[in-house]
Amino acid sequence: MASTERPDPGGRTADDGPPGPPAVAVRGLRVSRGGRTVLHGLDLDVERGSVTGLLGPSGCGKTTLLRAVVGVQKVEAGRVQVLGADAGSPELRSRIGYVTQAPSVYADLSVAENLRYYADVLGAPRDDPSRTLEQVGLRGRERDLVGRLSGGQRARVSLAAALLGTPELLVLDEPTVGLDPVLRQDLWHLFHRLAAGGTTLLVSSHVMDEAERCTRLLLMRDGRLLADDTPAGLLTATGAPDVEQAFLRLVTGSASPAGDSTAHEAPLSGKAPR
Repeated sequence: MASTERPDPGGRTADDGPPGPPAVAVRGLRVSRGGRTVLHGLDLDVERGSVTGLLGPSGCGKTTLLRAVVGVQKVEAGRVQVLGADAGSPELRSRIGYVTQAPSVYADLSVAENLRYYADVLGAPRDDPSRTLEQVGLRGRERDLVGRLSGGQRARVSLAAALLGTPELLVLDEPTVGLDPVLRQDLWHLFHRLAAGGTTLLVSSHVMDEAERCTRLLLMRDGRLLADDTPAGLLTATGAPDVEQAFLRLVTGSASPAGDSTAHEAPLSGKAPR
């Protein structure tokens, strides 16, 4: 990504004024499944207009946290507030765009039919599908049957659906998996353009080079929050030369939180999956 598109790694400055209420506020969030605790009393905020990266190894609880934010996850304790309302409130349905790991579009419909359907459900303008297809680089594929698209193309149709109606918050669960490097870069350009326009993005990933594209980072491990900082802050705290090494030092070299005995879990991969 071009340096002019990257966020200021120092975050807010004194001239920015006091921050407003966060887009997402999580307090004491605990989730259990099958008798096992998946999230251990998480506390975190996601600032409005930020591109916040949620990173961690597979199985650490990233998707469970995102499901709690959009209000589709049963929680055992704690509270999640989104855009000033409790997560899952009916008033939030048109204000949040959510992209799951598996494409959430209908394989037996065309690209255009899928987007027209979701636009009708959301009450979005009739010309919105054209706008979002342009944003995700699928203009000209409107008549293609979704079931005949590649995995990466289906993921982009899901993203186009999530962008309908200009949501205030985008919750994206590994949206760049399976995409080629050029398209990944284009989507990160799009994410930052959206954030510059006031949209908040919470993006999960296990690809370390994507961490540097975020304005703030949340690192999870074993259902706990291991770090909550800017990329620059992580470098300062760990003394690492880059974000990937900072994460590796935190995951493999730090004392485990709350007496956890599994401090030496395998490190995260710094390369994009093929």
